[in-house]
Amino acid sequence: MVYGPEFPNFQQAYLSVLREIATNHSYTTAGRGKDALEIINTSFTITDPVDRMPYIAARKANVVFNHAEALWYLTGRDDVDMISYYVPQMAKLSRDGARLTGTAYGPRLFRPGQPDAHSQFQRVERLLCDDPDTKRAAMVIMRPEELADPANPDVACTLGLQFLLRNRRLHMTAYMRGNDVVTGLLGDTFAFTFIQEFTARRLGVGVGTYAHHVGSMHVNKLHMAMVDQMLIEGTTSARKFPVELMPNTSWEDIREVAAWEELLRNDRDQLTPSRLAAVRVAPYWRRVLALFEFYRQVVHNPGKSVHRDILDELHPGHWWLVANRWPERVPALTGTRS
Repeated sequence: MVYGPEFPNFQQAYLSVLREIATNHSYTTAGRGKDALEIINTSFTITDPVDRMPYIAARKANVVFNHAEALWYLTGRDDVDMISYYVPQMAKLSRDGARLTGTAYGPRLFRPGQPDAHSQFQRVERLLCDDPDTKRAAMVIMRPEELADPANPDVACTLGLQFLLRNRRLHMTAYMRGNDVVTGLLGDTFAFTFIQEFTARRLGVGVGTYAHHVGSMHVNKLHMAMVDQMLIEGTTSARKFPVELMPNTSWEDIREVAAWEELLRNDRDQLTPSRLAAVRVAPYWRRVLALFEFYRQVVHNPGKSVHRDILDELHPGHWWLVANRWPERVPALTGTRS
């Protein structure tokens, strides 16, 4: 089955894909011991990929992890320590307990390599500047050698990403061999459109459409009860929060955010509103740091409510998301901000 409609934002695309699998799946698979419902050769396009976060209570999206994963990619990292702090289950994919291979897209996209000591991202960014009409601005992620060992627990799900700069708008296409709709699609779309927006701002052009193509789009049967809840919610309540645009961001800005993320993750420092205001990045990135400070308090101050003053620094939609995921840590905020 080929499925390829267009949606204004990710939330509508997400609910539509979930509904298609729940009501019209083509196959039942048992890959790696996980029974799943599947549709194949699935595609969708989002016309405003900056509107990348679904506000669905039943999903309990982890917006802190989503930003951390995007930062993990942008900084070219593959270490378990950083990413498993936000999602401990990811450590199970590592064979040596220290590094991730297939899941870690950052080194393949943003780490310099052979033969010219440039990263794939640097090459396509330069290509887009020199030849705006190019069809070659593609970055390859999955590698053939990942399949040499059938027992490899960490094979990249993404085949590649492509940029198309047309009429001064940067479009992106993701090509994936497989996508788990509940556990993977949200994070992948978030990270890829985040990279798309970051690149567009650097090039000084608008953000175009985002297209997502998947060979096997599937939902594990164990998650179908959650899917049913999300679909009911999607038809009965619609939440909408303002979309915040990323500013033009330098690599120095990314390094500053990454340095603060590391300090907060290791509980070697903390951010108050006054200290946050002094960080030399744009307000957009300060709000990202406020998310990391929120999570520092969740992890390192167990049993205590997160300080109200740092919650006031969050984007309104992020406030709703963290209150929905960690209600016991922000009980006073539930339903108080929109």
